[in-house]
Amino acid sequence: MNIQEGKKVYFSSDNHLGAPTAAESKPREEKFVKWLDEIKEDAAAIFLLGDLFDFWFEYKHVVPKGFVRTLGKLAEIKDSGIPVHFFVGNHDLWMNDYFEEELNIPVYHKPKEFEFNGKTFLIGHGDGLGPGDQGYKRMKKVFTNPFSKWLYGWLHPDLGVPLAQYFSVKNKAISGEEDMEFLGEDKEWLIQYCRRKLESKHYDYFLFGHRHLPMEIQLNEKSTYINTGDWINHYTYAVFDGEQTRIVTY
Repeated sequence: MNIQEGKKVYFSSDNHLGAPTAAESKPREEKFVKWLDEIKEDAAAIFLLGDLFDFWFEYKHVVPKGFVRTLGKLAEIKDSGIPVHFFVGNHDLWMNDYFEEELNIPVYHKPKEFEFNGKTFLIGHGDGLGPGDQGYKRMKKVFTNPFSKWLYGWLHPDLGVPLAQYFSVKNKAISGEEDMEFLGEDKEWLIQYCRRKLESKHYDYFLFGHRHLPMEIQLNEKSTYINTGDWINHYTYAVFDGEQTRIVTY
């Protein structure tokens, strides 16, 4: 994609809408929708890097209640001709084809390469990448197993949705204290993952979420790792202006 002069590419992640309660997340949702409404004026594309929802499970004929303002705004933006891309996170990994069929927004379950103005980007949510975190990686294999999803789908939504929401919030995904502190480059798994990827191929930018901490790390002279932060404590996002990518606070 060639970015026209005056246009920008936006990257956002980790809203965790619905957590810890629908009432408490509503002001965050309103702020996010306001941001979407503003950036549509100069957006060449919008990338949502996962955990937009604190829980999302698509039954055959049912999706979780709520988030109508966010979904409506995304539909409006996509219908206006602005590309929107969605990467599932560890909290909305049970997303199937609802976004694709209802909103015409492509959904990705793994990191994907893009090129803008000759610069290469590797984009994803970031969960389960890099060394370590073996417990989560094993759990993710169970959760994404087709049989597990089929089995969970037999729970009535009035039981399945609140049960998952309860465990999601209990997991401290929305406000873990460990997400507020930089661990050092040798302990940040996504930084290690990016450096390993650079051993086989060059990328100008790595864009990830998941960590909830806005970060801009220079990996070498020509490659940068950026974490978009979140819309819970930091209200940050990343923007590519056609030449450089930077983190912005809303």
